[in-house]
Amino acid sequence: MRRILKWALGLLALAAGLFIVWNLGRVVYKFVRPDPVPVTVYRLARGTVEETVTNSKAGTVKARRRAKISPEIGGRVEFIGFRAGQPVRKGDVLLRIRDKDLKAALALAEQDLESARANSMEACVAADLAARELKRLKALSLQDDRIVSQEMLDRAQSENDSAAARCQAGRAAIQRAQAAIELARANWSKAVLRAPFDGVVAELKAEVGEWVSPSPPAVPIPPVLDIIDLSSIYISAPLDEVDAGKVHVGQPARITLDPYPNRSFKGHVTRVAPYVQDVQEQNRTLEVEADFDDAKLAGTFLPGTSADVEVNLRSVEGVLRIPTYALLEGDRVLVFDKKRLAARQVKTGLRNWEYAEVKEGLREGDPVVVSLDRAEVKEGVRAVIRDELAPGKDGAGKPEGGT
Repeated sequence: MRRILKWALGLLALAAGLFIVWNLGRVVYKFVRPDPVPVTVYRLARGTVEETVTNSKAGTVKARRRAKISPEIGGRVEFIGFRAGQPVRKGDVLLRIRDKDLKAALALAEQDLESARANSMEACVAADLAARELKRLKALSLQDDRIVSQEMLDRAQSENDSAAARCQAGRAAIQRAQAAIELARANWSKAVLRAPFDGVVAELKAEVGEWVSPSPPAVPIPPVLDIIDLSSIYISAPLDEVDAGKVHVGQPARITLDPYPNRSFKGHVTRVAPYVQDVQEQNRTLEVEADFDDAKLAGTFLPGTSADVEVNLRSVEGVLRIPTYALLEGDRVLVFDKKRLAARQVKTGLRNWEYAEVKEGLREGDPVVVSLDRAEVKEGVRAVIRDELAPGKDGAGKPEGGT
């Protein structure tokens, strides 16, 4: 009995020691174990996935009608009709050069015309008189050839021909004077610079009293005025040459602009260049142009702004999708499962830089981890959901309650 009692007391002591050690271990582990890793998840949902191509370098907002113009002749500025930023209508006077000499030249040409008309009238009256005299002498010679000699007839004929020639020369002088007037008017009109189309003055590089010069082609003289037609706004963007066979006129496009980082605008492809640009020491690119579907809205964007064009090649709707950046190497994802992160293999379909179609491996509503930018977010760790993303209208996942 004494031996049995010793064994019983020993077992009881051992059990008590194990109990104390086990509880002490729990307390110690509770204080030393790492906290759960906070993660952001995306609840797998259905939506649209598009196959797209986007520009390889930044595109640019441009205007199809943009004129950088100067007067056709040089001179001192006498009048400026519009300043930078003001709208203009086709034909409005933008600038006028001092034109007193041109007006004087026109007045001189008009006086020359009057003089030519007077000289022509005098010559033609003389020609008419000579013609009547010749006719009279011919009539007399028919009655009696002794009254009018042949010499008199020949002299009258010469005077008639000479007078007729002077009359014709006078009429030609009138036409020449009229042409000189047209030339003087044309030169005078060059002193006035008019708007070539409806638009807005983007830039003015002259002031009243300053001397301006024409800006002929291939001569580095800055233009005086820059006119932009804001109804002709479009996007020009370079695509990589590998996408040359995929893009066609009429395909829908999504346009984003640097000044509007959280917005995108609907558009469509209007031109695909018939050649690939081959610039030394640069990647070969294909120039593509896209118009905004909302032409009125397009007129509010500033030419020269950086832009991106994403061309939609094809799309599937109502499929399970996850943000593309949630995919790990080998088409694996991390899923929040029972307070831990578990890795799952998935089979993907159509994808772009924004979303990837999920065909197998996940179910609708599964919380897929998207905050993969930290080393501690890995398979097997304890985790807690810090935030959830909701699908954006145009694809990008956004935090719930965000804008």
